[in-house]
Amino acid sequence: MFAKYDVIVVGAGHAGCEAAAAAANMGSKVLLITMNMGTIGQMSCNPAMGGVAKGQLVREIDALGGYSGIITDKTRIQFRMLNRSKGPAMWSPRAQSDRLAFATEWRIRLENTPNLDFWQEMVTSILVKAGKVYGVKTSLGLEIYGETVILTNGTFLNGKIHIGEKQFGGGRSGESAAYGITEQLKELGFEAGRMKTGTPPRIDGRSLNYKRFEEQPGDEKAGRFSFTETPVPETQIPCHIAYTNSEVHKILERGFEKSPMFSGRIQGLGPRYCPSIEDKIVRFSERERHQLFIEPEGWNTVEIYLNGFSSSLPEYVQYEALVKIPGFENARMFRPGYAIEYDFFPPQQLLPHLETRLVKNLFFAGQINGTTGYEEAGAQGLMAGINAALRVKEENPFILGRDEAYIGVLIDDLVHKGTDEPYRMFTSRAEYRILLRQDNADVRLTEKGYQIGLASSARLESLKEKRQTLSRLEKALEEISAEPELFNSALHALQSAELSQKIKLSKLLSRPEVNIQFLIQHSPSFMELCSDISEELLEQAEIQVKYAGYINREKDMADRVHRLEQVPLPHGFDYSKIQALSAEGREKLNRLKPGSIGQASRISGVSPADISVLMVYLGR
Repeated sequence: MFAKYDVIVVGAGHAGCEAAAAAANMGSKVLLITMNMGTIGQMSCNPAMGGVAKGQLVREIDALGGYSGIITDKTRIQFRMLNRSKGPAMWSPRAQSDRLAFATEWRIRLENTPNLDFWQEMVTSILVKAGKVYGVKTSLGLEIYGETVILTNGTFLNGKIHIGEKQFGGGRSGESAAYGITEQLKELGFEAGRMKTGTPPRIDGRSLNYKRFEEQPGDEKAGRFSFTETPVPETQIPCHIAYTNSEVHKILERGFEKSPMFSGRIQGLGPRYCPSIEDKIVRFSERERHQLFIEPEGWNTVEIYLNGFSSSLPEYVQYEALVKIPGFENARMFRPGYAIEYDFFPPQQLLPHLETRLVKNLFFAGQINGTTGYEEAGAQGLMAGINAALRVKEENPFILGRDEAYIGVLIDDLVHKGTDEPYRMFTSRAEYRILLRQDNADVRLTEKGYQIGLASSARLESLKEKRQTLSRLEKALEEISAEPELFNSALHALQSAELSQKIKLSKLLSRPEVNIQFLIQHSPSFMELCSDISEELLEQAEIQVKYAGYINREKDMADRVHRLEQVPLPHGFDYSKIQALSAEGREKLNRLKPGSIGQASRISGVSPADISVLMVYLGR
């Protein structure tokens, strides 16, 4: 019934979709297995993509040749560039999506991907022989054979939903949990744990009084996630902001005795940076109100996602508190919020290319690795799909460094540091933030994507043109002079020092109050050069010049760290032989078997003193 596949992907959430698409586009014969063909690419929680650091991940996925950015652009109802008031290292794109259109677009995109087949059923176990996976077994008893298998099970592994004192099995509302895989992986020697996440109630938007909310519109000029020419929406739907109050908090507190979180019925660890409303009331008891975001679910629906009101309290408590929020007096719920517990596998059990250490050719991606968020899942799925396809071709794995991509930071953190709570990406996790900006993801990654056979030749040609334009701009800024008679009155208006003589435009641009548009307005020769160049490229050239000192400093730091990455550690070495290492250092090094001094230095519990001991041992 089934041919043997190169890559079998289990699960069709954000990780599974990116994994299947990447492997298929690299020429592998791929089977995507899901329990429900109707929920491929579904946004299980909030209807949005991107955000702080997450937006950088989506742009990197796109730059490498993945689909998340394109699909987000095609289905967005609002776009905002966050953190514009801060430096460019912090700028992060975010889009509200049409939930139904997003999933539909994913399915259309996958169905039109060559080499990709589908099967609807639950996978209950993997097929393993001599420490190597060779396929999967389904609930119908079917054995499907594959060279590699990628598990992207999301919140479905032994998933349990909690609403007050009620609890029932499920991977998300209305869908059953997946059973069998956790138990088998434990028998194979894997360590497993439990995590939890939650979602807020969904509201009938027709029942809200929008006059009582603050409007939050999209950017006047919407940007893109994709580096391709995706459509820009002519109109956008605004979000709104509301606030809780002390009365809301008191009602919620009365339900705490029936809260699964406070009663101990929930054992899993929840996300620190996206707590439930009841958790916020306890942790931030000094606050009289909490901000809520009223997010529309799409163009053609009245359903509202109430971001910031995630809860597992009884449904009647949720409702009683809800109607005390100004503007929600007559609110109608479509369904209550709930918490969900699920199995995950601590990611130190993975190699840096997301293959498991215990079973060859088996890859994990997404929430199974302890992460939270569509963007983190999609990034892992993309990398797992790439590396599964490369394994089939018997080629070296594709691994991104911490100075090359937020994706590299994400996976390096997971594999070497692990996580004991749902991992979420932040700009603060990256030590090379000015190098890893959202605007230059294609410059950093598209050529790499092309070399592994994923990014198209059209993308590479577009990148070459962009590089040429940027080079031309930077050269012009270094060569064209700012003339005092053309600039001084405008500089005076900016309260910036006037020019006593000609200076190069690049030097003038280094002033904080001067931007590239200012130079264009007051330098006729520079204006002529820039007449047919996009605002995005002009902005990127400005960043390169204005922040050149910081960029060069981070490059130097990255080069020093790279030298540690080039110092290999003996494969399979027994670190217990080195008595000068700390006890924890020996235990962690023996368990994780880092490939280099650089990798060893990032393992939690391996101290700088341990690294010095290793360098002495290696004769360095």
